[in-house]
Amino acid sequence: MGYVMQIAATRQVASRAGKLPVQDLAASMPAAVWQTYSAGEGSKGPRYYSWALISIEPEPEAPDAATDENEPATGGEQMLLVLVRRNDATGELAYHLCHAPRPVPMRTLVRVAGQRWRIEENFQAAKGMVGLDQHQVRRWDSWHRWTTLAMLAHAFLTVLAATIRDAENDQHGLIAITVAEARRLFTTVDVATRDLHNVLAWSSWRRRHQARARTAHYHRRITAGHGHDLRL
Repeated sequence: MGYVMQIAATRQVASRAGKLPVQDLAASMPAAVWQTYSAGEGSKGPRYYSWALISIEPEPEAPDAATDENEPATGGEQMLLVLVRRNDATGELAYHLCHAPRPVPMRTLVRVAGQRWRIEENFQAAKGMVGLDQHQVRRWDSWHRWTTLAMLAHAFLTVLAATIRDAENDQHGLIAITVAEARRLFTTVDVATRDLHNVLAWSSWRRRHQARARTAHYHRRITAGHGHDLRL
């Protein structure tokens, strides 16, 4: 099974020089091996980092490890690697242990590693918007029901936001509606007691303001990267 798993800097791996912590292996890498890739879109644009790969030796299997007779042979094309991520702004390093059943480019491993942020954001959003972590239960059945309902509510809001985005067809000057904004509209729109036009107008004003702020932020980042000082 292929995977990309973040590990501690002190995690020891097998190399030609023996077992070493991954931080010691990374310290000996030349500057030419680093490549820049985006780990995915963030709230402020693409997350660009420098990445490097280190080939390591496979770990010996335990003598009593069970094997599945029905599992097909994998052959000799498997890859066991350490993927190192460097934040060029702070110099901070992070390490990932990677296993690929067949050779894959670094860009693919980086894309998989970048899914971590999306998963964490989904969990955080579900906790804040639909109460994923608000249960007070200790039984499996109760927890399973609560979590299923929370996931269903989050899925409903996600589909609602996507449907509104398609209906708006990328209105100029507005950011795409988010799941949080879809939840706010769903919980505040009450035709019997509220003016629907005013509620939607207030939502449009907020999103237009956010679009302007995002454009200004991107402009500031671009000019700062070229050594210019921008004052808005």
